[in-house]
Amino acid sequence: MITAVALGDGVGAAFTGRAGGVSTAPLDSLNLGGAVGDDPATVQENRRRAATALGVDPARTVWMRQVHGADVAFVTSPDLPGPVDAIVTTVPGLALGVLVADCAPVLLADPVAGIVGAAHSGRPGTAAGIVPALLKSMCERGADPARTTAAIGPAACGRCYEVPAEMRDEVAAAVPAAYATTAKGTPGLDIRAGIAEQLAEGGVAGVHIDPRCTIEDRGLFSYRRDGRTGRFAGFVWLKEDA
Repeated sequence: MITAVALGDGVGAAFTGRAGGVSTAPLDSLNLGGAVGDDPATVQENRRRAATALGVDPARTVWMRQVHGADVAFVTSPDLPGPVDAIVTTVPGLALGVLVADCAPVLLADPVAGIVGAAHSGRPGTAAGIVPALLKSMCERGADPARTTAAIGPAACGRCYEVPAEMRDEVAAAVPAAYATTAKGTPGLDIRAGIAEQLAEGGVAGVHIDPRCTIEDRGLFSYRRDGRTGRFAGFVWLKEDA
């Protein structure tokens, strides 16, 4: 259910899968998304289970209302004033969550500065620069890109993420490394490669890329594969006992 990621001393980070929850088909079973038509009580139980497995407080987890934009919010509590696609905190014990089902969940941490961030970076957000905006926000609060580590989670891969040629060209004009050709020889996008390029340009060298493709891996939710489906999550937090 949980894939842990090492982002440095005093930092917790992980990606969930779709098993281990109580949601029924087609959202089975660990759906963490609250806007996909699932029963709210079921979603709350799934979020409780995920937080418990991570060792974090479900009542101290920040969930974004994601809109495929490039806005970043600094948070000190689970309450958010409006929709954003990236969040930053310096508060130990406050877990940041990002929901996905083909878009890339991106987690950043500078353990020395005591700051972590999470971003939802799909096609529009990657082209708009949500991850560079997150890195900039973290640096404004003391993070150093040379110390910062990153994890790019499971997402639709370039072999599977088919798009019209015009859309590929539009994204690649902003993020050249996202240009891809699918296994069928059609125009595609490699969002994770694009994000890795953005992080490298921002001075972040320590980048871990989860190789799993959401479309190929049935252990993950995928909107492009299944249509109506659930959401898995990336989590990052500063440990309170660090």
